[in-house]
Amino acid sequence: MPVENLSIRTSRISTRRALAALGIFALASSGIVPVVSQAHADAPGVSQAHADAPGAIQPVTPNRTIPDFVSLVKQVKPAVVSITAMIKADAIEGGDGMQQSPFPFPFPFQMMPQQRQTVEARGSGFIISADGYAVTNNHVVKGATKVTATLDDGTTLQARVVGRDPKTDIALLKLTSSHPLPFVQLGESDGVQPGEWVIAVGNPFGLGGTVTAGIVSALGRDIGDGPYDNFFQVDAPINRGNSGGPLITQDGKVIGVNTAIFSPSGGSIGIGFAIPSDIVQTVVTQLRKTGHVTRGYLGVEAQVISQSMASALGIKPTSPGAPPAGALVASVTPDSPADKGGIKTGDVIVKLDGKPVDTPHHLAVKVASIVPGTDVAVTVLRGGVSKDLKVHIVSQSGATGGSGANASMSGQGQKLGISLSPLTGDVRQQLGLDRSVHGVVVSDIQPGSPADQAGLRPGDVIQAVGDQAVETPSATVSAVSAALKARHAVLLRILRDGQSLFVAVSLDGSNDAGPAAPGDDDDDQ
Repeated sequence: MPVENLSIRTSRISTRRALAALGIFALASSGIVPVVSQAHADAPGVSQAHADAPGAIQPVTPNRTIPDFVSLVKQVKPAVVSITAMIKADAIEGGDGMQQSPFPFPFPFQMMPQQRQTVEARGSGFIISADGYAVTNNHVVKGATKVTATLDDGTTLQARVVGRDPKTDIALLKLTSSHPLPFVQLGESDGVQPGEWVIAVGNPFGLGGTVTAGIVSALGRDIGDGPYDNFFQVDAPINRGNSGGPLITQDGKVIGVNTAIFSPSGGSIGIGFAIPSDIVQTVVTQLRKTGHVTRGYLGVEAQVISQSMASALGIKPTSPGAPPAGALVASVTPDSPADKGGIKTGDVIVKLDGKPVDTPHHLAVKVASIVPGTDVAVTVLRGGVSKDLKVHIVSQSGATGGSGANASMSGQGQKLGISLSPLTGDVRQQLGLDRSVHGVVVSDIQPGSPADQAGLRPGDVIQAVGDQAVETPSATVSAVSAALKARHAVLLRILRDGQSLFVAVSLDGSNDAGPAAPGDDDDDQ
């Protein structure tokens, strides 16, 4: 079963294949709790003793009111836009997407006349301020040379990409307009509960201004699409082209950005995923201010707590049958915020900034959302005793001080357009890597740069430059600089989704092939 990105474009092939192995396509079943109506509770055979028994589901009065979304749609629809992005074909994974993509596209790319080097991709977005700032998905505009936004009344405006965040798949645009634009507000997603009515507005299959309705089905879904997955699951029908469109509650606030669907065929089957607005707000605020995102860093490697571990650690379940909550600290990075704050190996982190921590992934998402420079309270269980600590969160990019974190690689005065970060414990956890893997992580790629054209992605682990193994950002920069003194291209060996690949990055942009697995023919790329 495939999870598919929702924009009409070629999705990340490697991500799709990895997810397809799990039965998921980028844009699994829950128990059903019976509700006993009063009529059934009073029916013969249902005794009052059973109804009053501890743990019995209590009768509820059915709500027979059907929601009417007409006024809501009239209110929000003018602020939703259809996004058209002109993208270089070589910037899209898998080439033109029509031959190598394993999934049929019912609304295919439109090739530009007389030059098959540019394709047109469509998605959705929504305006968040009267001066024209708009939100969409990163995968809608990644690699775009030109972006336009079409309003509900048919007006088309030029759009500039202010910033992109591949890790959360969010991008911020600035629309060019001579007058104030209609906009919607980002709401708070922290209090959203399963069962709430929502509407999705967008541009599915190029059919702009489409509205669908449903409910929030589940919270906190991790579909393996990125290190900070924390999606809402919704059953409102959304399809390709809905990417970047808003998920709106009955009070007219945006509580999510529609991003992916679970689908065996590429069409909606009622399982969609949206990025919560709290994450969107954090990312958009930073993109608007600096054009990039800085994330918090704690400095621990944590693991899930099994039932047997919980028993050994003296952790009691929050409710009967519930899985153990918390993140067991497997290691602490020396001189990290965690180390300086007193967190120790064997501690179980149960709260961060006063909010419960359910899993290591939950911890990673929460830490990343904290503004660097902030002091936060951390509650740990140590020897079965609760202990409150204070930790000073720093930025991921500056976590290792002078070790070259987030180093920008350049050679002979020409920038490759890549930023690097060390392979810390947190990053290993996010990427699913064990300690035997060595190298440096690609933290960011400049759009249109030689690295971008060569097919490098954030999350790739560079393990060698030529035949020289590298383990720190500074060592990688030095090796690349040395290689570029002899030639105008450099060969990198990377690890992506557990597979070792070679990537040639050329300063003059003549990257005629994407990442290749050893032994593969060029024709297969």
